[in-house]
Amino acid sequence: MRRYMRALMLCMVFAVFSGLYVYSRLFYSDVSARRNGAKKILIPLRTSGARRGVTDKNALSFNWYIMRQQAQQEAAGTRPEPPMHLAVVACGERLEETLTMIKSAVLFSVKRLHLHIFADDQLHAGFIEALESWPGFIRYRFSYRVYSIRFPNENAAEWKKLFKPCASQRLFLPLILEDVDSIVYVDSDILFLQPVDLLWRFLSDFNSSQLAAMAPEHEEPRIAWYNRFARHPFYGRTGINSGVMLMNLTRMRSMFFKNDMTSVGLRWEELLMPLLQKYKLNITWGDQDLLNIIFHYNPESLLEFPCQWNYRPDHCIYGSNCASAEEDGIYILHGNRGVYHDYKQPTFRAVYEAIKKYTFGTDPVTSLLEPLEEELLKTTHTYCGKSHTLFTKRLRNSVAKINRKTRER
Repeated sequence: MRRYMRALMLCMVFAVFSGLYVYSRLFYSDVSARRNGAKKILIPLRTSGARRGVTDKNALSFNWYIMRQQAQQEAAGTRPEPPMHLAVVACGERLEETLTMIKSAVLFSVKRLHLHIFADDQLHAGFIEALESWPGFIRYRFSYRVYSIRFPNENAAEWKKLFKPCASQRLFLPLILEDVDSIVYVDSDILFLQPVDLLWRFLSDFNSSQLAAMAPEHEEPRIAWYNRFARHPFYGRTGINSGVMLMNLTRMRSMFFKNDMTSVGLRWEELLMPLLQKYKLNITWGDQDLLNIIFHYNPESLLEFPCQWNYRPDHCIYGSNCASAEEDGIYILHGNRGVYHDYKQPTFRAVYEAIKKYTFGTDPVTSLLEPLEEELLKTTHTYCGKSHTLFTKRLRNSVAKINRKTRER
């Protein structure tokens, strides 16, 4: 009799552990602990109803949705679609601004995102706490990793102070993210008003020689900076702005770049330091100037996208001069020069504050779009405010898509 009892107990223990294993396979993703020296490796998918901001009812519905999706994929013998990769660098007082950028990216995107967050060590805990507090139905849309700032040891101090703190980190993404094929890099002061997916599609527009895409620094040469003041080579008529940069990292790692220092092409990792040494006394905008120099000598490697993908105060401060935004609205807002945090450009500040204050799960029409439109009407005394309808034209479409996704869920 004792033998039967022991056998029964062993079966029960085995059943419990088997159930726990199946549960973990359904609800958690397997996160590899290697890759590129990341300071922290984080579990991207957590769907427990105990998470803050998720009611028991929402959590239950969400969990069944995950189970159904994964069961369908396993039955069909397919794997989830690879995510889009998005990178940002945050140093100093950039935590809240960067989180607002991430919020806009996650809120409107269709495909899943994988975020690469390069930050000062003292900001890591803040990013982890904030992102892990977002509700489960939002957390399912993205995974993330937080990295320490990394520069070549022999020149780390020089690279870090080149322009704004840590901004030149973007130059080293092809070398750090050696297992990533393509990525969208954005400054921390970017706001997505359209899904990242639409920017990601530019990768399919690359011809065989193109490996990056950026928008021009300006559309109007008479008020542009590079063609009037630059003391170094720059791309095209008015230079390029690196606040939004789409990169095929695989091609960047394999190409030999033409330059004005040697008669032979240099690989990306061989090119950066010699360029800095040659031009460091002549550059004003740091790493952006180095990118302008690189693509001046390799123009066939760059795809230009319209200014609506990198809309800055310069596009409206002296009157509207971004034709693509006038036609279709603003896709990506770039609040450079700190305009989200002062009152010099209240139109830009209004968009930033609206997205920052929005609460996940609330109606985006009544909680985001309509309050923003009211605030924008208060800015019509400025040149950018006179073009306030451009700031919500695409946002209105993005909000409508959120509502449709909510109904489907």
